[in-house]
Amino acid sequence: MKKLTLLTLAALALIIAACAPQQSGPAKAELPAGKAYAEGKEIYFVHTEASDAGVAEKLTNMMKSPVMLVPSLANVPAESLANVYVFTNGVEGSGPFGFQADVFDNPPGSNGYSPLRRLNVITWAEGISAREVKSVTEVMEAEANDELAIEQPGVVINMPFVVWDGGQR
Repeated sequence: MKKLTLLTLAALALIIAACAPQQSGPAKAELPAGKAYAEGKEIYFVHTEASDAGVAEKLTNMMKSPVMLVPSLANVPAESLANVYVFTNGVEGSGPFGFQADVFDNPPGSNGYSPLRRLNVITWAEGISAREVKSVTEVMEAEANDELAIEQPGVVINMPFVVWDGGQR
């Protein structure tokens, strides 16, 4: 009787192992993705490295995932960078300062796409009724109308897209 039970258990273990999902292809990793906008459409991206220690720490704490400090990113030539616009005030949301989601230029497939992003910090002017903007065109129009100011602190962040209009990784 013991032999039959052991054989039954062994057979059951083999069946369970054979039915379990098997990983094929390269290993997969999970990273927390942030929501943002590019050309008026919702996108998702990840933060992997930053050239500034304070920015790396802020993003690490925000995403609960390490963003590595890589100071040499600040030396990447300007023509190799795309832009990200981050808001310090205005409409509350998921951005790193607690305000609206970031706005990106040059999504994948467009001229100028790069995962390396020049940080542009936006502050809405006093007395302006801030609104959510979803494209660089809207950002530039608001700047031209003196509704907001844009500061470039010289920080570069590696922010590859993972989901965008027409694609995903």
